[in-house]
Amino acid sequence: AGTRRAALAVDSIRASKPLRTIVNLGFCGALDPGLGVADIVAATEVRHAGATYLAQLPSTKCESGPLISIDHVAQTASEKRDLFARGSRIVDMEAGGVAERAAYYGIPFYSIRAVSDLAGETLACDFNAALRENGKFSTARLIASALQRPLTSFPELMRLRQRTIAASNSLGDFLASCRF
Repeated sequence: AGTRRAALAVDSIRASKPLRTIVNLGFCGALDPGLGVADIVAATEVRHAGATYLAQLPSTKCESGPLISIDHVAQTASEKRDLFARGSRIVDMEAGGVAERAAYYGIPFYSIRAVSDLAGETLACDFNAALRENGKFSTARLIASALQRPLTSFPELMRLRQRTIAASNSLGDFLASCRF
């Protein structure tokens, strides 16, 4: 997770082979209340750190709109409403770094995301406290956070697991028929 690490991944891949196109895939949080779990959204543009990067759209029909890429999990419904009010439909933690590097190298860029959490939801678990410097989430920290409010946190973790499975399946189905 994280824009800096995503940018480094692009640099690393490009150092070993030429790239003609970059397709950035993953999960996102919905900012638009009209989006549902496992909806596929293609970014029309990626906003990050005051910059805006245009993204290509696949020819396969799906939801689309602006994506904002931030360096933390948007955990509260309030923060998601604020981000939506600034004009983005979805939020993630990687596309900004990928889009910046694609623009730097002059490579066409796509960002296709599957919704894993909804606009009106506030997450009970503190995912930001569980995010380690290496970009991975600490299971121990997530469990410790969940133990603070076990009656809401553990069902949330189970729900998020089911949602990410559904989002993965939706993303796979989309890619199987997608044309870039």
